[in-house]
Amino acid sequence: MRLLRSTDLALRVLMRLAVADDAAPTTRRVAEDMDVPYTHAAKVVAELQHLGLVDARRGRGGGLTLTEKGRTASVGAVVRTFEGDGDVVDCEGTSGTAPCPLNSGCHLRGALRRAQEAFYAALDPVTVAEIVTAPTGPLLLGISRGPHGA
Repeated sequence: MRLLRSTDLALRVLMRLAVADDAAPTTRRVAEDMDVPYTHAAKVVAELQHLGLVDARRGRGGGLTLTEKGRTASVGAVVRTFEGDGDVVDCEGTSGTAPCPLNSGCHLRGALRRAQEAFYAALDPVTVAEIVTAPTGPLLLGISRGPHGA
């Protein structure tokens, strides 16, 4: 299973904020550190804020901080939220393709759905705080201090 770019970015933002030992970074700074377009980062941060995982304050002294809910959030729940409830394959033809002629009698769709649920179930017990323990946390800090300085 391949994650959407927004899911990947959401996890990386949460991880970055979980190890933030500096002043709260701005969305722009996080986007630069992760080499992603600001607009994409802003959309992801807005969704994380809506979910209560990130606190975003504007203006002088503002920036992004991880909430306690964000620190203890299940990685599986975050991935589910950003990936949506869709199937791994488009058997119905909703994305501009014709519906699959095997749709009514195919066992593949069910097998893929079970595999997708097993993937999520493996991530459910893992928290954001757990995925930034050493050596990940120190590596993230090194990246965030990269060419932009501390």
